[in-house]
Amino acid sequence: MYRVWNYVSNYSLLLIAGAVIALIWANISADSYHNFVQMVIAEDFLIGEAHAEGGGITRTLTLHFLVNDVFMAFFFAIAAKEVWEAVALENGSLRGKKALTPLIATAGGMLGPIAVYLGLAAFMGIFETVQRGWAIPTATDIAFSYLVGRIIFGAGHPAIRFLLLLAIADDAAGLIILAIFYPTGELQPMWLLLSFGAAVFVYLFCNWLPRYLDRGDQLRRNSTWMRKKLSFWPYLIAGALSWFGFQEAGIHPALGLLPIVPTIPHADRAFGVFAEAEAYLTDLLNWIEHRLKSPVEIVLFLFGLMNAGVEFSAISAPTWLVLLGLIIGKPVGIFLMGWIAARPLGLGLPDGMRMPDLFVVGMVAAIGFTVALFVASVAFPAGPVQDAAKMGALFSFGAGALAIIAGLVLRVEKVRD
Repeated sequence: MYRVWNYVSNYSLLLIAGAVIALIWANISADSYHNFVQMVIAEDFLIGEAHAEGGGITRTLTLHFLVNDVFMAFFFAIAAKEVWEAVALENGSLRGKKALTPLIATAGGMLGPIAVYLGLAAFMGIFETVQRGWAIPTATDIAFSYLVGRIIFGAGHPAIRFLLLLAIADDAAGLIILAIFYPTGELQPMWLLLSFGAAVFVYLFCNWLPRYLDRGDQLRRNSTWMRKKLSFWPYLIAGALSWFGFQEAGIHPALGLLPIVPTIPHADRAFGVFAEAEAYLTDLLNWIEHRLKSPVEIVLFLFGLMNAGVEFSAISAPTWLVLLGLIIGKPVGIFLMGWIAARPLGLGLPDGMRMPDLFVVGMVAAIGFTVALFVASVAFPAGPVQDAAKMGALFSFGAGALAIIAGLVLRVEKVRD
């Protein structure tokens, strides 16, 4: 439990602190808050928000862009690292038949919120205005969901592993949705050749080739030289090129490090995001993650500060669409699709997990927060609709309290370590 709380306190509590400061600031002095967020750092710059000017494109680097589009790339890289290990490594949590029921439940946890969000939008007659926000309630905040799940189920309950599988799969789907459905401009896919070319180059010459040359050499001289002399620098340069390729291609550049993550030398086995063993792994991928820990804490604080400054007067229909999509669509979708997987398809649930537990897992997964807030910031332009949607993402914290109540009503049996 200490490792879970340490993770949450380091990452999410700083995020909450930034969000709370932003909320207070925006409701005391909205003008000064927005002037701060949109502070111009450099004009006519290589990176930044693009503007059409005099028949050409100029870029303005603002504080908001620096945090959301540059710094958040490191947060998404850490998320991608967990997804990559879960899918590719031995004992990865998303490999094999054991992952089928959570994966199918994850599909329900995305389709349910979309159906609720768009259905209510059509019923309220605001479909055209808010339709781009359909992906906002599909998000799950992995850290807080995991913490609330431990409070309800205890550390030893099989529903905890189920929840973690579901949250990791949800993160993977969320990254795909951001890349495909929320471009930052006109798509120019040729620029992706720069991103994937950088990934292929760094993998072949900094990862695969040293290992190939080390065949039969127990001292692994080439790999050791690469690790000691060049360290993470080739991957950082490749990451910068990949990030720029994503920006120029019109795909959100915060996802720009994703092609580089699988190219970095990694452990042979996955232990899981909250496993104690993760802290002692010394492969380059985990070494980089450990070094990114403190910077990402600060990034998440700044992200909360840059994005959660919403005036309470902004609460309106999109707020309730996002919130209801999460607290209704998530648990219902996860329960229905999980039931289909477990019963009609015969895949079953983990030993010791009941159908009521599945519903409670769905309610826990309704805590959207971090990624929901991020999607809201890219789904809508700055203005009343975006502010209202962000408020729905912030209010999704209430799903944690509802999940605890549901656990009591459905008599969830807590299983400790």
